[in-house]
Amino acid sequence: MASQNLDPAASAGGAAAAMKGSEAGGNTTKGSVTKRLQQELMTLMMAGDKGISAFPESDNLFKWVGTIDGACDTVYEGLRYKLSLDFPAGYPYQAPRVRFLSPCFHPNVDEHGFICLDILKDKWSALLDVRAVLLSIQSLLGEPNNESPLNAAAAALWPNQEAHTKFTFVLCDWNSKIPNLFLYSNSFR
Repeated sequence: MASQNLDPAASAGGAAAAMKGSEAGGNTTKGSVTKRLQQELMTLMMAGDKGISAFPESDNLFKWVGTIDGACDTVYEGLRYKLSLDFPAGYPYQAPRVRFLSPCFHPNVDEHGFICLDILKDKWSALLDVRAVLLSIQSLLGEPNNESPLNAAAAALWPNQEAHTKFTFVLCDWNSKIPNLFLYSNSFR
């Protein structure tokens, strides 16, 4: 694991510090994560990046809802996707859990909306932030990793961009007619 992903509070005093941290330091850790997430929210809002946004869901700073617009000149151009971002107590030393809430027919997105992206797994770094995650997912939409697909059907169709585009828009059109079916069907699993 890279040194930037080691929590200095957890590694400073070994096991004794970890025991104390679970009693009194838990609030300190939560406070530092809260402060980091507040800073990231401000950075994201001030950056003014086109096609990405994210905000906390109600008063819970550890659960956000984001949107990503499909990039220009890709099969996703003109589409908007909704995502959930869940931040663990160990953030930024642990990656957030990110998934699509909107149906997304993509080689690296499974039927539950989970995303195969290295920075959300083994390439995570505490130096990354919400903005970098959203921009990376937006980039992944137009440049999938077909060598490691979560959705074999989308990966097989990807080389035929015309067919992939038609299927993507049919799925989005169908979903817009029944907007919550995808969300409800996933909540019963």
